Amino acid sequence: MKPQDVYVLNQPEKYRDMLLHIISVVEQTVPEVTLEYKWKIPYFYFKRKPYCFLNVSHKKGYVDVAFNKGFQLKDNLNFLIAGDGRTTFKSLRYTTLEEIDNAILISVLSEAKNLM
Repeated sequence: MKPQDVYVLNQPEKYRDMLLHIISVVEQTVPEVTLEYKWKIPYFYFKRKPYCFLNVSHKKGYVDVAFNKGFQLKDNLNFLIAGDGRTTFKSLRYTTLEEIDNAILISVLSEAKNLM
């Protein structure tokens, strides 16, 4: 089993369900991506370049979908988070599976793809 799969499958159910859903949406929206394991987290690459990564914060209770060129994104700014001293990344943050708005996620994924 690949390390990125182990990362996802070893998460508590709440986070695992969110991660599996997000991975499915990313792969359907940007089928050219590859899911790798970098810096101890699942990392999507597009055209061999870092695209976005998935991170679970057990302490804070969320799943982060962080975009490498996040500060270049112009749409959906009211949903993107730039905190934690980040200078290039912005992310969509989810605390429950029901909170994931596929339309917004797909919109951000598509815009981020166009920046690559």
